[in-house]
Amino acid sequence: MTSIVVRKAPFDQVLKLHRGVAFGEVSIIPYQQFSRKNLALTQAGTAIAINYLTSGGADHSTCTAVRGGARNNADRESYALTVAQVDNLKAAQLHAGKIGLPLTRMITIHWEAAGVPLEGMARATGRFIDLLSKALARHGSATAWLWTHENCGLKGGHCHLLVHVPSGLVAVIARLQLGWLRRITGGVYRARVIHSKPIGGRLGLEGSNPELYLANLEKALAYLLKGASVEAAKKFKLHRIKPGGRIIGKRCGTSQNIGAKARKIGD
Repeated sequence: MTSIVVRKAPFDQVLKLHRGVAFGEVSIIPYQQFSRKNLALTQAGTAIAINYLTSGGADHSTCTAVRGGARNNADRESYALTVAQVDNLKAAQLHAGKIGLPLTRMITIHWEAAGVPLEGMARATGRFIDLLSKALARHGSATAWLWTHENCGLKGGHCHLLVHVPSGLVAVIARLQLGWLRRITGGVYRARVIHSKPIGGRLGLEGSNPELYLANLEKALAYLLKGASVEAAKKFKLHRIKPGGRIIGKRCGTSQNIGAKARKIGD
């Protein structure tokens, strides 16, 4: 069992167990790749992204490969997480717990639905994380995070983010995040563009039931890694694999405090 050190939240908040927790990813209708207009969302498509162990149920995803089209960015283009990337993300998740910043929340942002083109997704994710980190710092909290990008079927380009948010600051972040999206996209927020849930479906689970928290965190990380390459899936025995689609720019990332350099210093 991996041990974790939990920092107390700045102030207490009543814990509530949410049954039937899901990240509720919603399919969207196709759009012209370079259009900045917000897209209409529908209830069709992926009904449940993750069913936590607290609520049971089978995993489900409708991501399909999205290939083709011109290279719209001179940097890089990829279609799957590599062995090195999966290894780094898994090690980063473990290190977050070791330094007392366990990843307590999963946030999914449907950038295409918000009007962000594929070549702009990496910058949008970076800006969101920067705003999130600064907001937490203003309230006296450090954070750690890791993320992956996917470009799946009708959902289009989107980001999955695992991040340390203390229970007592969840409400603060919830109030701010819609404003961040408006600043990033320059448009009006559309419903269901962002989904945010605590790991295991319960605030403070990392402190009240560490064993259950770690089991659910493992499941959440596996969901982020489902776009792994065949080689990575075989090496790390990943059983849930779906095509991650074409990504322009960075496909994944971590905060510096849980990255390779920080882990080496910590060892």
